[in-house]
Amino acid sequence: MADSAESEARKALNRLRHAAEKAQRELDSLEGALARAEGDEFPRATYDELRTRLSELMEFTEEEARRLQEKVLHAGGLEPGRVRRSGG
Repeated sequence: MADSAESEARKALNRLRHAAEKAQRELDSLEGALARAEGDEFPRATYDELRTRLSELMEFTEEEARRLQEKVLHAGGLEPGRVRRSGG
């Protein structure tokens, strides 16, 4: 995989992950405000379902990031499970 394509893919994954994180925060805010205002009429199940979908999107970005990293490492002749990041 070309370095520029790898870089663009990482950037796109990061943007998507950040957008999903922001959507989760905004959903929490919206739910908090509307649940107080609507009381028992608030469609909690709908919000729970959307929260599940956002979690699935977050999982997708994590899986794709792992897949991309494995491709890059494989292209460089390294085994993904044998590479450790330094804590510095």
